[in-house]
Amino acid sequence: MSNNTNDTIFIGKKPLMTYVTSAIIQLATIPIITIKARGLSIGRAVDVVQMVLNKTKPAFVLGDIKIDSESLVSEDGKNRNVSSIEISIKKA
Repeated sequence: MSNNTNDTIFIGKKPLMTYVTSAIIQLATIPIITIKARGLSIGRAVDVVQMVLNKTKPAFVLGDIKIDSESLVSEDGKNRNVSSIEISIKKA
């Protein structure tokens, strides 16, 4: 997977179609993109990938999927483990 931020979409709290549109626009110019999310946004990331793949069939396919757990310090100073996911989409 590439670590270039130009080909990475970080999933947050914006509307779902914002991320889908951004992914499709990026895929028009680059051969592979990565969708990244942490915590409660993981479900939204999976939805984005499924929508992109369904709208662009058969031009793009699912690439690598990487799941991980990150240790973050919360606002109250405690260490918390937060799940994360990286999903790549590439040209078929």
